Amino acid sequence: MAVTGTTSGESAGGCAGGGGDGGAPGTQPGAGPGGSAAWGLLLPVCAAPPRQRGRVLQAGLREAVRSGRLEPGARLPSSRELAADLGVSRGLVTEAYEQLTAEGYLTSSRGSGTWVGDTARGAPVGAPPDGERTAAPAVDFRPGSPDPALFPRTAWAAAHRRALAGLPHHALGYPDPRGLPELRSAVAALLTRRRGVAATPGRVVICSGVAQAMTLLALTLDGRGSRTVAVESPGSFEHAALFAAAGLRTVPVGLDSEGLLPGDLAASGARAAVLTPSHQFPSGIAYSAARRSALLAWARDADGLLVEDDYDGDFRYDRAPVGALQGLDPRRVAYTGSVSKSLAPGLRLGWLVAPDDLAGEIVERKRTMDLGHPVLDQALLADFIARGEYDRQLRRCGRAYRQRRDALLRALAQHIGGTEVTGIAAGLHVIASLPPRCGPQERLLARAARVGVAVRPLSDYLPPRPSAPHPSSPSSPPQSDGEDRGNGEHGEHGGRVRLVLGYAHLTPNRIAHGVRLLAEAARHP
Repeated sequence: MAVTGTTSGESAGGCAGGGGDGGAPGTQPGAGPGGSAAWGLLLPVCAAPPRQRGRVLQAGLREAVRSGRLEPGARLPSSRELAADLGVSRGLVTEAYEQLTAEGYLTSSRGSGTWVGDTARGAPVGAPPDGERTAAPAVDFRPGSPDPALFPRTAWAAAHRRALAGLPHHALGYPDPRGLPELRSAVAALLTRRRGVAATPGRVVICSGVAQAMTLLALTLDGRGSRTVAVESPGSFEHAALFAAAGLRTVPVGLDSEGLLPGDLAASGARAAVLTPSHQFPSGIAYSAARRSALLAWARDADGLLVEDDYDGDFRYDRAPVGALQGLDPRRVAYTGSVSKSLAPGLRLGWLVAPDDLAGEIVERKRTMDLGHPVLDQALLADFIARGEYDRQLRRCGRAYRQRRDALLRALAQHIGGTEVTGIAAGLHVIASLPPRCGPQERLLARAARVGVAVRPLSDYLPPRPSAPHPSSPSSPPQSDGEDRGNGEHGEHGGRVRLVLGYAHLTPNRIAHGVRLLAEAARHP
């Protein structure tokens, strides 16, 4: 494509008028197919300050090629012609052509000119499709989120200033992959005091939240030859996904009212299991002392590992806090936690307390994964904990979340009489078993969506029921006969629809409004 033609004679800072660097009027790169659009991308060169014209010209040419306005094979004007049209020096155009030729956008041949290459491909215009977009719900009861409005901005900003002022220059180099010593010491003391964890600074690894802690454990187990990890059923989506992403097969193991079933765990063939023993997600039960002992006995007999996710262990309302399982046997339990529920998920700050025999491998994997966690963030959190601000934040959140839980219980009693609520003593969500008149489940969920209420049924946290195995196939993993596996095909129990209702991120007024809408959905077809 020859992009030649005549200029219209306009003069803008020397463009096409022979001014600027004194070039004579030349040809406009824009007369051929797609050329005028490409010419428009080069017009900012005219208005740019002299020192920036080369950079602006190169950017304009790149964009013209990426967008397809200059098509592959199109012949560009000579450097003399384009310099005259733009009112810039020929050397500036020559330099731009040479740079883009080196990058692969253009090709050139001595004596034959410069063309657009066929290597560059433009990105698709607009965002990629991500399925059907739906309007945001009026009230979202889906669990898992704290209230970001409770984030302590003033205290955090003060800690940031102190941390930045006190951080020595050498600390800004590549950090210890275990984490900043000050933060590991602060976290170890915090966990020992509040959660009964057997933690020393040497066992603590600072991570980008529980997700990275789980990934580090999964990679370490995979490196030691483990291929299967047991997960709770019902349980968190994330546990299974994280271990599966690391190449490990996950086997769901059922629960009863005391916790994970040891017999089913032993029959699963797994030598590692992920648990939420202090406040099981999503059922809300706390593992009994007898069940904790039985699971630790399994770990010792099988040379296995229990991975404890203490995702909301600091929030207890109507009972004394249940200590961490890890404190009973730190050699057989890896403990994970974070500030995602107490401060904000976006901080990406968490910790892993590793058994001694795994610590070295975990630290090495952490080093190769990201070369260590950001130092300033660690110094900030260490200061925040040491000055007692973290404890104050936990007390503040605990008061707010208890009020919201009570608002949810009142609203359910007032608007959906006969609802049975469990898991209320701790955490940031409850299980609400609605009366039979509100079902069946699929119809209730559809009606709730129509009135603008987002809810998640307990059945979403259960794995699909396996079909009968083929005679030549391995046996299916064992399933529990416990309460939660006894739910109906649609997640109902005794004719009741069971919903997992999160409340921490909603104000009392929003909670009351959402329950009224849910009651409306339950009443009308």
